[in-house]
Amino acid sequence: MTKRRVLVFPAGTEIGLEIFQALKYCKEVELFGAGQNISNHARFAYPAYHVLPSIHENGWIDALIGLCQSLCIDYIFPAYDDVIVALSREADRLPARVITSSSTACEITRSKSATYRALSGVIRVPRLFSSSEAVDNFPLLVKPDRGQGSSGITRVDSEEELNRALQAACDPLICEYLPGEEYTVDCFSDREKGVLFAGARSRRRIRNGISVNTLTETLPEAKEMANIIGRELGLRGAWFFQLKRAQDGQLALLEVAPRIAGAMAAHRVSGVNFPLLSIFEEERLPMAVKPIDGMVELDRALGNRYRHSIKYSTLYLDLDDTLLVDGRVNTLAVKLLFQCINNGKKVVLLSRHRGDLNQTLTRHRLSGLFDEVIHLGETEKKSSQIKQGDAIFVDDSFAERMDVSECCNIPTFDCSMIELLTEQAEPLNGECE
Repeated sequence: MTKRRVLVFPAGTEIGLEIFQALKYCKEVELFGAGQNISNHARFAYPAYHVLPSIHENGWIDALIGLCQSLCIDYIFPAYDDVIVALSREADRLPARVITSSSTACEITRSKSATYRALSGVIRVPRLFSSSEAVDNFPLLVKPDRGQGSSGITRVDSEEELNRALQAACDPLICEYLPGEEYTVDCFSDREKGVLFAGARSRRRIRNGISVNTLTETLPEAKEMANIIGRELGLRGAWFFQLKRAQDGQLALLEVAPRIAGAMAAHRVSGVNFPLLSIFEEERLPMAVKPIDGMVELDRALGNRYRHSIKYSTLYLDLDDTLLVDGRVNTLAVKLLFQCINNGKKVVLLSRHRGDLNQTLTRHRLSGLFDEVIHLGETEKKSSQIKQGDAIFVDDSFAERMDVSECCNIPTFDCSMIELLTEQAEPLNGECE
């Protein structure tokens, strides 16, 4: 099977990172990340990060074409709203296919006012006021026509606040205030069969316009609204729309986006891999969407990824209170163990376990994982068994770590430090300009 070579641009957005999470284990895909020469998490997540200019810089399209040609890219996933429009406009020049909806749909959905005009009369959209003089009640919202999420939105409760908000905003809209619950509906459409999946989730906690806590919901109106929006705008592949309840309890449209959403993971883990399905839709392959039943709550927080300069050929690992904690297998330590096995490093168990060591390993299904198992006597020092100068040692005991550090002059770790080794980004030489 030939893998599809997929470029995500810009890879460092929440969108780009969700595409990475969705596709990184897919046998059908080889992933590449690209974006500006700025600090972002894609440099730590993607196997290689390729520097490209912003779409607002001269020469960006030629640089992108050159990168696609040099990497033999088959598909590009745009991972930012303005990039979606830019790539859809230049699609004919690119040597790779852009995974999104039609150029017309991309242009319409990038503007809230154009989206509302296109859908007015077929679904509920917020009331817009043409000017401050047309306003007849408060509160209202002032928001950018080309914004995303809740970024740049201001609630105004008086004429004075309204005038200040209009002066501060770029290309502002004056909108009806919708006070109720807010939802995102994640969708997948086939260009011929229409909407194959429309799953709602409530936006329960939002930070910087991004939903960081979301709960999948049964929203009876969602599928029919998805059918109408998808049909009217000609959407295909992965897309989503956002809704909010108005004062009268009806759901009104906030925005539509023809792309992956960062919190689509709430439905991805139920069996809807939106990026992979979008590739299949582009290739017109037969497909089915059969998610697992049940509720999923997704809560997002900062996660850690590391680069370090530690090089080692052998892992020495303690058993009690390290690989086994409170009678249970420490899964982070097992992750490190198998990471070493995958990378051809030697793994050695060093233990003073009181009892039958082999029986304990068998009971916890840890037998056969180690290149060597050393069962020490009560007074025997672990440092005496470490022969390699390019080894590392993991043990819960501070005294043991100090002895090994001083006698063997190798790096030592307790359990809280293991993530430095397991949550490791590709080395810096994986970055390409």
